[in-house]
Amino acid sequence: MSESRLTSLTIESPKRTIAVRAREGKSNNTRPGLFWLSGFKSDMKGTKAAALDAWAEAQGRACIRFDYSGHGESGGDFMDGTIGRWLEESLAVYLQFAKGPQVVIGSSMGGWLALLLAARLRELKESAPQNTSLAGMVLIAPAVDFTEELMWKQFPEAIKREIEEKGVWLRPSDYAEGPHPITHALIEDGRKHLLLGGLIETGCPVHILQGVQDPDVPWRHAVELVSRFARDDVVLTLIKDGDHRLSRPEDIERLLAAIEEF
Repeated sequence: MSESRLTSLTIESPKRTIAVRAREGKSNNTRPGLFWLSGFKSDMKGTKAAALDAWAEAQGRACIRFDYSGHGESGGDFMDGTIGRWLEESLAVYLQFAKGPQVVIGSSMGGWLALLLAARLRELKESAPQNTSLAGMVLIAPAVDFTEELMWKQFPEAIKREIEEKGVWLRPSDYAEGPHPITHALIEDGRKHLLLGGLIETGCPVHILQGVQDPDVPWRHAVELVSRFARDDVVLTLIKDGDHRLSRPEDIERLLAAIEEF
């Protein structure tokens, strides 16, 4: 497997450098490119992202991965991160590197960002129609509105007070060596981007992969999300023994099969 090209994109105000790995598709390949959005505290070298890039190379398809600020190879402090900031970075990378229609693949928090990105691209369609078309979307355990629905509303009062008074709470994690900082800014900014209170429209078909044994994003959360789509063609696949990561070989096969539908 050849390594995808590592480059960077500088975003101003506040200034931070975003690491991007962009693989160009073969010149005669007209199939949509792939645009990957990682989860909270995950990076573009994770199992699913790496498998996606390897598959793209074998298929001769373009593939774009990147790390949000405070993640992986990108600059910035994770403590400064918010949904709005990571959305701004996602949009900037998309507009800079995506060529033609894309299949957007979002995992966990990346699923929320994928839907927010689709809304931003629809707003920009008139000014940049050649670079805003989505061919499809695959969401893996999409943690839509997680800062409010899966964090704040589930936190006991003692943790809420700690976040409000100290500005941060260190949440133990099963996916990393150390805890994940949950900041007051993350919670407050998340409230500006909530989607489950209204209808969602992406303008493209959507396939959701959701593990029934997911302890972080309950499968009923995915069912609630499906009910919010206004016009899009949506398929929900529930994986009975699936966890949150959905990174087993059989899960990767399901992911790639979902992408091939588009």
